[in-house]
Amino acid sequence: MNTEQIIVSPKEAKDIEGKYRIQRRSVDARQRDIKVLLTILTDVHGRWIAKDAPIPLYAEPHFQDVTHADRAAYIIGAGPAGLFAALTLIEHSIKPIILERGQDVSTRKRAIARLNKNEGLDPESNYCFGEGGAGTFSDGKLFSRSKKRGDMQRVMELFHYFGAPDTVLYEAHAHIGSDLLPRIIQNMRQCILGHGGEIHFETCVTSLTEFKIENLKFKIKNTPIILAIGHSAHDTYRMLAHEGVALEAKGCAMGVRVEHPQELINRLMYYKGERLMVKGGRDSLIDYLGNASYSLVTQVNGKGVYSFCMCPGGHIVPAGSMAEGCVVNGMSASHRNSPYANSGMVVEIPSPAHPTGGGRTAQAIERLDYQEALEHLAWVEARAAGGIGAMAPAQRLNDFVEGRASADLPACSYLPGIVASRLDKWLPGEIGPYLQQGFRDFDRKYPGFITREAVVVGVESRSSSPVRILRDNDTMRSVSHPLLYPCGEGAGYAGGITSSALDGIRAAKQLIVDN
Repeated sequence: MNTEQIIVSPKEAKDIEGKYRIQRRSVDARQRDIKVLLTILTDVHGRWIAKDAPIPLYAEPHFQDVTHADRAAYIIGAGPAGLFAALTLIEHSIKPIILERGQDVSTRKRAIARLNKNEGLDPESNYCFGEGGAGTFSDGKLFSRSKKRGDMQRVMELFHYFGAPDTVLYEAHAHIGSDLLPRIIQNMRQCILGHGGEIHFETCVTSLTEFKIENLKFKIKNTPIILAIGHSAHDTYRMLAHEGVALEAKGCAMGVRVEHPQELINRLMYYKGERLMVKGGRDSLIDYLGNASYSLVTQVNGKGVYSFCMCPGGHIVPAGSMAEGCVVNGMSASHRNSPYANSGMVVEIPSPAHPTGGGRTAQAIERLDYQEALEHLAWVEARAAGGIGAMAPAQRLNDFVEGRASADLPACSYLPGIVASRLDKWLPGEIGPYLQQGFRDFDRKYPGFITREAVVVGVESRSSSPVRILRDNDTMRSVSHPLLYPCGEGAGYAGGITSSALDGIRAAKQLIVDN
């Protein structure tokens, strides 16, 4: 197929999308007049192809029956890296055996519902652990800055094949939503099982040499393993270190989550304050583009301060995995229609410049210790302010920036509840002051961003893995354990759903070549 690119107003774009087949859509809201770039499919004569034209969207995958396959491979973790690795193995007639410490997505929903009601944390089944990984109950962004890790479009096609909406095939910043992702993940599981693969839930791997499934001991000493753990599997990192797997501390970021009224963010991003940008008024623009998001970045004394995982029309959720830790993250449903807009606001924590006396692996464990200490501190401060269970410490944004206590707090989407706390005082010096200056910078760009109607909630500490499992760039194998293929976000080589899926595919393809 051929394509044609045009730049139009949002109103014109909405009309075109209703009639013709779109390959790509992106929005430029930086100027006063918002523009939409559309890439439209055309026929050999240059005519636009109708939306309902009977043309194949993409080549459907060809999964093989691996029930009695001669070759098998273990996959530790059922997040996007593990699931896409398993699908790739099935396409190449290799049986995947997935081991997942958490529960299947339906059972996991109940554990998360209890957590949101502040009825307790299940340390093995929560927002971090379980079928689909940490991304299952998140905003569901299918976007990656990586351009070199395989066929990005193929990942989008597979998501669509398993039930994602058509928009994932052409949106520049595609989004599924936490209400739709569980069903898509369940469809992937049914495909894997239906073609002869295995998935064992509530199976936490505590050794690389042997493990148990339903009281049966399996030896995997000479078996290839795709290691697709999530970035919150601290106990697994420590097990790997104990068994001599080469690790290193990597750059990461930590901070807070900030929440504004969505209507305020819409004004700041679409209307540059109060000014209407298009004919038809605010509602027509938001009806087409959806609630506004933002991506903010600045430098403070040589360190990056930036927004992360911005969730328009979303909710803040409890995303920790420790009983005495407090971690927050964000999520949005597919319609992104809640009255709140939230985003991580984090400060760069650079990787160590040089190995210490304990070596790289020791530095990696130190980075885990730092992360856990910050999460425990947030839990302690919430307790000191009268919080119970998963309640989180919070402060009005303007009070945080100005360094004063909040007498009260605005309404917040965080279901377990928030309590007033002096985050400006207890956040570490390498995080708190940098955030304060970062917010000032963002307010200069978007006057009104700092407001008493916004709230900061602590802490956002799981934006990425603080640890990398060292692997060879070409072979994808662990530099210390040749049969181990570390991949995905937990291995330190990806940064979200899409890049993790791509990395899982790459690991599976390399395993296929090697074995």
